[in-house]
Amino acid sequence: MAWTPDQLLSFLGELDIPTTTVEHAPVFTVEEAKRVRGPLEGGHCKSLFLRNKKGAMWLVVLFEDTVVDLRRLGDVIGAGRVGFASPERLDRFLGVIPGAVTPFAVVNDTDREVKVALERGLLECDPLHFHPLENTRTTAISPAGLLDFLEAADHSPTLIDQDDF
Repeated sequence: MAWTPDQLLSFLGELDIPTTTVEHAPVFTVEEAKRVRGPLEGGHCKSLFLRNKKGAMWLVVLFEDTVVDLRRLGDVIGAGRVGFASPERLDRFLGVIPGAVTPFAVVNDTDREVKVALERGLLECDPLHFHPLENTRTTAISPAGLLDFLEAADHSPTLIDQDDF
């Protein structure tokens, strides 16, 4: 069974990772998030759930305005040609719906099938903002806190550079 946002936030607390969470209307796109969030300081992100023809999956976390060439990105992450995974796979492996894709969702990948890639520049923004498993809240976390969380969830990320894709 998938984690709830409250379970996630409790887990972050157990790890001594400080976070701040705000509630808002549901958002499904970056443009909707920009309208709803108001003046939140820090790095605003988007998360892409991708798969290749062999069925391998990646969660790629980027700045919200990063323009992506999927062919180049697939090469950079070592996946070959990639496309967006289906909503069914998203639910099965990460336990979230479209519009709520987040690096926090790796807590639901108990079989460790999803590889994580982070845009390196994100680590220079503090705080970073992500949905805590649902798209009606946004959680702020430090870059170090995000890395600690990913490590605790056994999903150490690969860092990628925007210039490469």
